[in-house]
Parts: sequence; C-alpha cells; structure tokens
Amino acid sequence: MFLMLMEFLSRHISLFALLFTTVLLNPDVVFATTTKTCDFPAIFNFGASNSDTGGFAAAFLQPGPPQGDTYFGRPAGRFSDGRIILDFIAQNFELPYLSAYLNSLGANYSHGASFATLSSTIRLPESVVPNGRSSPFFLGLQYLQFQQFISRSQFIREQGGLFATLMPKEEYFSRALYTFDIGQNDITVGFYDDDITIQEVHHSVPDIIKTFIVNIKLIYDLGARSFWIHNTGPIGCLPAILTNFPKAERDCYGCATQYNEVAEYFNKKLKEALAQLRQELPLAAIAYVDIYSPKLDLFRNHEKYGFEIPLINCCGYGGKYNYTDGVACGQNIKVDGEEIFVGSCESPSTKVIWDGTHYTEAANKIVFDLISTGAFSDPPIPLNMSCSKNFI
Repeated sequence: MFLMLMEFLSRHISLFALLFTTVLLNPDVVFATTTKTCDFPAIFNFGASNSDTGGFAAAFLQPGPPQGDTYFGRPAGRFSDGRIILDFIAQNFELPYLSAYLNSLGANYSHGASFATLSSTIRLPESVVPNGRSSPFFLGLQYLQFQQFISRSQFIREQGGLFATLMPKEEYFSRALYTFDIGQNDITVGFYDDDITIQEVHHSVPDIIKTFIVNIKLIYDLGARSFWIHNTGPIGCLPAILTNFPKAERDCYGCATQYNEVAEYFNKKLKEALAQLRQELPLAAIAYVDIYSPKLDLFRNHEKYGFEIPLINCCGYGGKYNYTDGVACGQNIKVDGEEIFVGSCESPSTKVIWDGTHYTEAANKIVFDLISTGAFSDPPIPLNMSCSKNFI
C-alpha cells in the first residue's frame, strides 16, 4: 500500500504543486474535481491587436522594425518586441505559433489559426482604416471567416497534396481551444470620439457584451466546446490614454481612474454574461480569464517583476510618457526640421508597455505565467485543464 501511494504521488506531484501554488495566489478559489490534462490539437483565436499574429499586416501594412526584434529578430506581424500571450498559449500545448487567417504567404493552419487584427472591435465599426480607427475585421466578420475556413479547409484536405497537410483535420474543430481577446477597442473608440462622453461609453458596455455573447454562441454552433476568454486590461494605465487625456484624474499609481473604471465595468458585465452562458451551453467549458488584475499589478508592483518606470513607453518618442499620438513605433517623426526614427528603448525587458498600447514580450510572459495557473479564472481552472466542464 505504501509503495502504491508513493507511486501515485510521484505521478501527480506536478499537479499538486500547481494546485497548491494557485491556492496561495488566491485562497478563495474552488477547483475542478477533474485532474484531466487537455490535449488540444489546435487553437482558434478571435480578437484584436493583443492577439494579432499578422492579420493586420497581411491585409494592410506590415509593421516594420523594431517590431519583433527581441524574439523573432524581425517584424513578425505582432505589435510587440517579441511574443504575445497567444504565442505562449500555443507554446504551452507544444503547438506551432498560429498563422494569421489573412496571411496567404507561408501560412500553416494544421494546428489552428488566428482571426484577430489590430483595431478589431466586437460591434460593427462606424468607420474603418484608413479613414477611421477601427479594423473592418470586427468579431462578426471573424466569425464568418472562421465559418468559411471550416468548409474550405476540409475541401482542400479532400483534394490531397501539399496544401492538404497545411489544413486542420476535421475532428480538430470540436477538440480545439477557442481563445478570445477583444473588447478594448470598442471602449477606446468611444474615448476618442469628441461627440461621446465617458459616461456614454460606460452605458454602451451592456450592448457590447450582448454582441460578444451572440458571436460566442455562433462559434459554439460551429462545434467549439472549450473557450478561454480574456477580459480587457487596465486601459487607464496605457501611455496612449495618459498622453491623449492629460486632464483625467489619476490614481496614486499614475493611471487614469475613470478610464480604468470603464474597463472594470466591461469586465464585470462580461463575467456575469459568461456565467449565464455556461447555464445555456452545458456542453461547453467556458473560462473567464481575468488579465486585468495581473496587468494592473505590473504597474502597481513593477519592481517585483523587474520593470522600471512602468508608465513610460519603450518604443516611442516625446512627452512625459515617451509617446506621441499619431506616430507609430518604427516610423519617423520630424522635430525642429530633423527626421527622428521612433525606435526601441535599450532594454525592452525592463518595460511594461512596448508602443503606447501593447505590452512587451517580458510583460506578456509574466501575464501568461500568472493566468495559466487558473488563479485569475472563473471557474479557477488552469489552462492545461480548460477543456473540463466538471466543476465543484
């Protein structure tokens, strides 16, 4: 009996360590009864720039250097110096980094795809680039692209040949992990509209969430069963917001209070809606993932994570936050008649924010490490067990 017990403990020690660590991080959590580790053969992602792996670059304009310098050594379609949270999720399951659905050159979809693009919204945007701030590839259109992807990918597999090997197997669609990181742009578009008050943006949140849920249900109807859904981050701590709204009330950490409050309200309504959705879709495993809290902690306790002056932008130029609105990382800005390249800081790994809106690879890795434990999820289930529907 003693030998059997020791064998059991040795086989499950890593799981026990994970559960114990998560309890320490959040003693109020209640874990799933299952110890099943999920074997996701693919990931399908929907979202905006925080999970864009090259969609916007393929459709419009490839971001140039120094994007991607830290990890890829070149621009890789991501708005960061290196990897984003979605990359770490794929890496966690030993899957290749996801190709963007819109990328027709060298794309490999055998283990999933990302439909996300920079500036994507949940709701249908009123104006799109180049004449507006929003991407035309809003969540409803991403759903339609995914619907088409299912049928076309299987047609290509049936044809055989080289391209067949680059498409997912039919059974992958029901067994895949479906990730979402979207909503921030629905809020910020309102912030930048001179005709809309911050209170009106706040009042728009329930309708944004309603549209979000409608699209999740549509994707569920296509066979999705395992959902990993991020809330939105602390918008009021971003250098872009702090620069554009200098008169906004600040908290003791320097973040714009009202703008974070709108993000918090969005997150509250999303969490409530997903709790209701679990009742409506009992066959689905739906995890609400709080990325707001760990991201906020990067600003409030930056020294703990090895960051310096967290509100200061890495890749930027000018002003209190090393950020100038309308001048993107990698572009040139004219100052006193002189062309200046908007480049990277010396050590991106010491910065939280990369380009005024998006996070550095170092920050993304820390956030991933925290959320993957399940300590910030509802239900509090680790990423590796997120296919489970059996909770206490």
